[in-house]
Amino acid sequence: MLDRIEHVVVLILENRSFDQLLGLLYATAGNVSPGGAAFDGLTGHETNPDANGNPVRVFPIKAGRKYAYFTPGADPGEGFQHTNAQLFGVADAPRPPAATCNGFVKDFAEILSPGGQHVGKILPGTVPGDIMGTFPPAMVPVLSGLARGYAVSDRWFSSVPTETLPNRAFALAATSLGAMDDKTRSFDTPSILGRLSDAGVSWAIYGYDTDPLTRHNFPDTLAATEDHFGQFADFTRAAASDALAAFSFLEPSWGPTGNSQHPNYDVSSGEQLIHDVYYALRDGPGWNETLLVVTYDEHGGCYDHVSPPQGSTPPDASVGEFGFDFTRFGVRVPTVLVSPLIAPGTVFRAPDGAVPLDHTSILKTVEERWSLPALTARDAAARDVGGVLTLATPRSDDPLAGVVVPRSQGPSPHFDEDPPSHLQQVHAELVSRLPLPGEPPALTTAREAERYIRERMNAWKAGRKRSRG
Repeated sequence: MLDRIEHVVVLILENRSFDQLLGLLYATAGNVSPGGAAFDGLTGHETNPDANGNPVRVFPIKAGRKYAYFTPGADPGEGFQHTNAQLFGVADAPRPPAATCNGFVKDFAEILSPGGQHVGKILPGTVPGDIMGTFPPAMVPVLSGLARGYAVSDRWFSSVPTETLPNRAFALAATSLGAMDDKTRSFDTPSILGRLSDAGVSWAIYGYDTDPLTRHNFPDTLAATEDHFGQFADFTRAAASDALAAFSFLEPSWGPTGNSQHPNYDVSSGEQLIHDVYYALRDGPGWNETLLVVTYDEHGGCYDHVSPPQGSTPPDASVGEFGFDFTRFGVRVPTVLVSPLIAPGTVFRAPDGAVPLDHTSILKTVEERWSLPALTARDAAARDVGGVLTLATPRSDDPLAGVVVPRSQGPSPHFDEDPPSHLQQVHAELVSRLPLPGEPPALTTAREAERYIRERMNAWKAGRKRSRG
């Protein structure tokens, strides 16, 4: 069935666990889909101990709660050592690991403590138990509507148990070259985009309202021509005019007022983005031949009750930071698969005992569809998602018909005058490396970072255009 797909579109959002966004998807049906498939969601009885050993239970976030869409109210612990603390209770994972997933509340408490390493604002009223909050389907009706209306994977794991950039590297290159933190910001390795170019297959990367950060992550994307890059408005025009590339990779906006859904930014803004991506595709002429994958790069410290599996294939001979050997996956993340060739209510996962789905499953799917060689041993061992496409005739119904995109209530706690987000800082550093004169200025606000990125990129692109005559 993959041969019927002409366009694979991937939207990767930021730092949310499966349980936090989709754990209650089928809770009222006993965690069974309408088609009778078992769904590994929350029962409502899951707990995590606090610092005194008292159980803290998962709870549905109430829409009327102040800053509801900004739950958990602070940026939880990210990175390898925080993830270990959440999964195993210690920063250095035991060997062999035996994850209990019992350290989420205690790790969040450490983040919130006066000496904690929190990043950004801690919203008033935030407490350690907020890490156990989960959004009921009515609060995230777009993501939930697509998950119910098409397919949800309840066994999709981040590729490595750490933060954003290594996982995004695995999603596009099947390796982080040993990197296990965001200090490594570009990766001297081929990506799936270069593989597509070699095969004469079209691709595009879209930022939301700036040039895409991902452009700077790999040699083959940095060297690519301008027609491979754009912003969200360019994506919507391509979808409407039957000009979509075979592979499109979408970024959210990274700032504190943006739509990335990074904690503690506005989840409802991300709902609008998912809605807009879906309708740009559904209303376009290529809809019947399109597969949309919506996923999240990593869990970002948010609670999930499923222990990540062992047995992942190391991608290459790279020596991992912290002594990590790349033989276990990261924490489970929300993933929704959308196509008119998918039956409603599908719960999609790898068979028991098989390699589970992770971000390199995206690569495997693209490689299978366009007969491309694997990038590393990891994607060579990965499973593709072609099995989710089961319908001979494309559907014409719309599972989001009548769905109203939610809006957070009350004034936002975030502003463009806030300090730059972590990924805006990453983006600014990457553009500062471009061969242009000038030292990077001190960027104290998100607005300044956005301006610097835009102006430096415009200067670099203008110079490239002149040099090419």
